[in-house]
Amino acid sequence: MNGIESLPWWAAIPVALLLVAGGLITLTGALGLARLQNFYQRMHGPAITITLGAGCILIASMLYFTISQSRLVVHELLISAFVLLTAPVVAMLIMRAGVYRDLRARPRPVSELEEDSHSGDPQPPDEHRSR
Repeated sequence: MNGIESLPWWAAIPVALLLVAGGLITLTGALGLARLQNFYQRMHGPAITITLGAGCILIASMLYFTISQSRLVVHELLISAFVLLTAPVVAMLIMRAGVYRDLRARPRPVSELEEDSHSGDPQPPDEHRSR
């Protein structure tokens, strides 16, 4: 057998703790996605917790395969770097799209509508508002 049974106890304990911690942290982020009230709160929880949970799981994987194969395994470091660099950027872009959507859906005040009709600007109100 070449499974977790062949791993020494001193290595199995940190691997198990990191896997459990990563799973619980990821579960917390998923619950936050389901339970929080508005879009921005739903984006904030998973963006932070899922990155940390994935990091714990990847460190556990790196530790397990390094000890079981008796050589340094660093593939997980590349995956971790990719996740740590892309997850916050993706979350920020999704939140910015939400802000843009909310601004586009907001009704315009009457004073803005009157300014548009008197300005002589040939652009439609939607294009004028986005500037």
